[in-house]
Amino acid sequence: MGKLTGKTAIVTGAARGLGRVYALHLAKLGANVGAIDINLRSFQEFQAEADQLTAETVVEELQALGVKAVGAEADISNQEQVFAAVKKISDELGDVSILICNAGGGMGPLTEGKASQMDLDIYQKVVARNMHGTVYTVTAVAPMMKKNRTGKIVTVASVGGQMTNFDGTYAHYGISKAAIIHYTKLLANELGPYGINVNCIAPGFISTARLKTGFKAAGEEKFLRNISLQRFGTPEDCAYGIEFLTTDMSDYVTGHVLEVNGGTNNKVYIE
Repeated sequence: MGKLTGKTAIVTGAARGLGRVYALHLAKLGANVGAIDINLRSFQEFQAEADQLTAETVVEELQALGVKAVGAEADISNQEQVFAAVKKISDELGDVSILICNAGGGMGPLTEGKASQMDLDIYQKVVARNMHGTVYTVTAVAPMMKKNRTGKIVTVASVGGQMTNFDGTYAHYGISKAAIIHYTKLLANELGPYGINVNCIAPGFISTARLKTGFKAAGEEKFLRNISLQRFGTPEDCAYGIEFLTTDMSDYVTGHVLEVNGGTNNKVYIE
């Protein structure tokens, strides 16, 4: 039996990238998995992502691992859609005991979006994806966990929510990820008495199939000089963090931000 056998997990943004890796890792630990994404075939937008799939969708990949899996398409920034997706999954797989709030992301180049010059439409979209989406998903799942007096919630921030680009760029992303960190601590205080652990994982520069090309195009040395271990992280590095935060290994850990960033320096200097 795996560490999570019999448990139901939800992973948002599960169709590709880190979300897909998280979902597969939880399934390998025995969890039944609900995969939420705005488009469960969004991996097709990036050939490097599509090349990694071993089935038609992540749902079929999960089922091939011998667990139950359900897919639900939802815009994470739409509360009604999020609630409907969570209901569909819990109706088919049972009460949710693990939640990974992975969906989100930024918009535009890292060198744009200065703090006083943000495109407000982009700002609102990024905050809605990251912060609002996390709030909506937690709000949908928390009642089940409170009823059962157990649960593991993992929010997803970023090194960009803890440190700043030297010239104040990519501010919309940093603002939203910093808010998620504080929200995590508030949740931990509220839900702790119900036996629910709430923690946050904050990845650094992770070489996913999609981002690997971007790092090379921008000049890898610009990123690597900020990383103590002098290498990019792998999706598996983050998945092991998710394993820690969703199993009994972290039963006495809550309100914590797990930094998976290779020792990224406090001053992230990207020209």
